[in-house]
Amino acid sequence: MIDTNVHLFQWPFRRLPADDPDEFVLKLKARGVEQAWAGSFEALLNRDVSGVNERLAAACRKHGAGYLIPFGCVNPHFPGWEEDLRRCQEIHRMPGVRIYPNYHGYSLADPALIQLLASAANRGMIVQIALSMEDPRMQFPLMPAPPVDPKPLAKILPGMPELKLMLLNAGYWDGDDAPEIRTIRAAANVWFDIAMNEGVGGLDRLVAATAVNRVVFGSHAPFFYFEAALLKLLSSELPLQQQMRISAENARQLLRDSAYSFKQLGGIEQDGEQFAKMRGH
Repeated sequence: MIDTNVHLFQWPFRRLPADDPDEFVLKLKARGVEQAWAGSFEALLNRDVSGVNERLAAACRKHGAGYLIPFGCVNPHFPGWEEDLRRCQEIHRMPGVRIYPNYHGYSLADPALIQLLASAANRGMIVQIALSMEDPRMQFPLMPAPPVDPKPLAKILPGMPELKLMLLNAGYWDGDDAPEIRTIRAAANVWFDIAMNEGVGGLDRLVAATAVNRVVFGSHAPFFYFEAALLKLLSSELPLQQQMRISAENARQLLRDSAYSFKQLGGIEQDGEQFAKMRGH
């Protein structure tokens, strides 16, 4: 499996199980994860984005070189964000960036965000947007961070066909059938993780509303228990071949299609045999 949605270091508001990188990597490997795309919890509230990205890249090299794939953060409202983006790709060899609009105080209609998306697209980088990090009912009362409204993307996406966009933690608009949401779901260059896709048959509905080749495995670990995402996949009614695509193949193909050199992954290639064994086949 490839987990496209994990974080390193400590969640700002409480300690989480396995928030030590060494322990976290061991737990992921024990659960059959062959690779994990990692952001940093530090990115949410730290104003020194460059330092956050440097520490993330160093931790991925130290605790999981070729296994932890770092996704840095860029805040388009900070001066010099273009340099942060350049360093993510050219210095830290990151395939993409992970952004947090609700914690950084901008909407998806913000012109600065549109410039960031265009710059990342020109570089062939993947952009992951964390639409939510925590249920609003559980948030620290002095720091509310409502879920990000994705609807402005419906106007942006047609003008950026080269953009590779992944929406993380998007389950809260599972039942939204607004025209803008339908446009986003239909866009060929948007991928969706399953971390917050809830309810009986939730994964099956997500695949039906989007496309099986644009749904990827993401656990939001260690904030969520990894097993929660795995059970969504294993308990779905999807055929094994489709489950295997979601578990790893779609993410692997996305990396191949980006500017990120596949050789940097250490030549990781899996045929799905391990996942099939987990499925009981």
